[in-house]
Amino acid sequence: MCERPECQNKGPHRAPKGRGNGKEYWHFCLDHVREYNQSYNFFQGMDDDAVARYQKDALTGHRPTWKTGVNSNATNGEGSAQADLDAAFDLFSELNGRGRWRPGPGVHAGRAKLEARKIFNAERKALQVMGLGAEATLRDVKAKYKALVKQHHPDANGGDRSSEDRLIEIIKAYNYLKTVVRDAR
Repeated sequence: MCERPECQNKGPHRAPKGRGNGKEYWHFCLDHVREYNQSYNFFQGMDDDAVARYQKDALTGHRPTWKTGVNSNATNGEGSAQADLDAAFDLFSELNGRGRWRPGPGVHAGRAKLEARKIFNAERKALQVMGLGAEATLRDVKAKYKALVKQHHPDANGGDRSSEDRLIEIIKAYNYLKTVVRDAR
């Protein structure tokens, strides 16, 4: 019910009870909530300095701030904001922009050494088609591709099309591997 005296309408609309009562509300009907909102002034009773402070604090969401370089807790050591940023960037360098874990140029010396990269099923199948192992580099993939194409291409076999399906598999495997496998650094 509307909390306005002598009003019997439903009161589904909330209106704040005041600045000091942040979680308490009046419940009014639509007509009375509009009337209340027109007359409500959050800053009523505050002097000009308090209003100015409130507006300045509102720019930062009323959270504490400090000048750049003044925070004594922010060092460049372990657990600092800079170390956290470095750790985040190491993650991306290890992933090399792909969803796979590979060593990147930003790995710090003090961290655990990287293990062999994980080979996923599609990559494993493509490597098997090409006859290569998991440690193959992009240079190895290209060299093997050239050799297999020469071996299975109908033009190289005097027009024999018996190995055409095998050639299609090789081309698909190469197209996949050239996007996944990287040269050794």
